Amino acid sequence: MANTRKKTTKKIDNEAAVLEKVAAMPEPYRAMGERLHELILQSAPELQARPWYGMPGYANGSGPVLCFFRLDDYMTFGLTEKASFELEDGAPHQLMECAWFFTSLDDATEAELAAIVRKAVR
Repeated sequence: MANTRKKTTKKIDNEAAVLEKVAAMPEPYRAMGERLHELILQSAPELQARPWYGMPGYANGSGPVLCFFRLDDYMTFGLTEKASFELEDGAPHQLMECAWFFTSLDDATEAELAAIVRKAVR
């Protein structure tokens, strides 16, 4: 029982740390970060938020972080090497996408990010 409580407390602490990082972002990126956090957890409910190299990261339970986002001069959403990757069908190269940059979120961007998150956790 104590071990379960400890895991629950750590999950809450990790999510609080991620939300604190998002809250420190300047607008309009704070609102985008809040929306990204919701979008990631809605797209793959098995993911748990936790800080990753000072950024909001999302891992499958206590496993490795699969995706993250950060703010530089623009918002970056990325996948770590632990995410599920597939080569594009018929691609004449070995490149796989792992990071995307954007300065605003619209419905189409949110839909694409949700699809990327679902694919990353397969």
